[in-house]
Amino acid sequence: MKICVLGIGFIGLPTACLLASVGFHVLGVDINEDYLNKLKSKKIKLKEKNLNELLDKALNKTLILDTKPNKADIFIICTPTPLDKDNSPDLTYLIEAINSILPYLEKGNIIIIESTIPPKTTREIIKPKIEDLGFKIGRDVYLAYCPERVLPGNILYELIHNNRIIGGCTENCSKMVKSFYEKFVEGEIHTTTAEIAEMVKLVENSYRDVTIAFANEVLKTCNELNINPYEVIFLANKHPRVNLPDFGIGVGGHCLPIDPYFIISSFPKTSKLISTARKINDSMPRFIVSKIEKFLARKDNPKIGIWGLSYKKNTSDIRNSPSLEIVNILQAKGYNVKIYDPLVEGINYDKIKSESVMASNFLIILVDHDEFIKEDFKELLSLMDTPIILDLTNITEKITLPEDVEYYNLMKS
Repeated sequence: MKICVLGIGFIGLPTACLLASVGFHVLGVDINEDYLNKLKSKKIKLKEKNLNELLDKALNKTLILDTKPNKADIFIICTPTPLDKDNSPDLTYLIEAINSILPYLEKGNIIIIESTIPPKTTREIIKPKIEDLGFKIGRDVYLAYCPERVLPGNILYELIHNNRIIGGCTENCSKMVKSFYEKFVEGEIHTTTAEIAEMVKLVENSYRDVTIAFANEVLKTCNELNINPYEVIFLANKHPRVNLPDFGIGVGGHCLPIDPYFIISSFPKTSKLISTARKINDSMPRFIVSKIEKFLARKDNPKIGIWGLSYKKNTSDIRNSPSLEIVNILQAKGYNVKIYDPLVEGINYDKIKSESVMASNFLIILVDHDEFIKEDFKELLSLMDTPIILDLTNITEKITLPEDVEYYNLMKS
């Protein structure tokens, strides 16, 4: 069976490699020729667990990379869907991918959309393009939406073990696509309509964004009350039907800050809560900077060391990272900032953590990487000038700090 995966990025590349590893013949297509050449020549070190090994084994055997599609039995669309300047979904990449496979479609083909898209996109935009060629959906060509549900850093495992939702344009479409996923997915596979599957993807990430926004409002309110927000969340979660997430410095990644807008832009009148949550979470980096600046005012020309640039712990992913936004705001204000993140390439100071704190007044921890928990803070703080720690992740609750160090978290700041 031949499979063509269009969009060899965060989702498309692991998907193509996984399918190639289980015996399918896969053509991976991406319009970025330079990127593909670097993948072929192993000039890109992939951060995703086990992905380098899988790519090495599959390349030029069961996996071919190219800039153009070709005939296949199954086409899987994994192109990105960015937001435009008005925070509306830009379907340009998706439509270009669909248009590129139209000349190669044959009876019996399966088309699967995994890109995040607004509701009704599969049926109202993609389906007519295929029918214009004379194909009957559900009889000649099988079209379905199947959203990815994976965590960066563990994508290959979750592609196999997570539950999947298949939204077919017809019942027959759902059955045909389900029979394909059953060949490599060990989680439960649920079938539904394309519209429901599209909405489920958006609801999942909007739910997480809304609950985080609520936790962030709890933080701000507790700060006004001068009480411990960590304890409030901890004790509230002792209720059998309450499960609040942690508050923090903002929301990052490609899903949570983006997907809610797919609902907001299409249905603004019925998505007031989702819209408010977006505004709350988007406001957090500037809220955090305002708290940081209260401390920086204690020193003339303060020297700042910042740890953590990725959007969450133990990943190199900086897409929509609130940490990076905080750094950019501080630098734009003219502060003397040095940065350290052991996982992010190209933005740190040669991965020399001592340089990030040498003769500094403040160490600001924005991301709770595991490496930071293992740090010898006593030795590190000896390099600082009048050390003050602003721990915005509460990571220092897990370690023992020298007794004489000034330490503040989101409760005390």
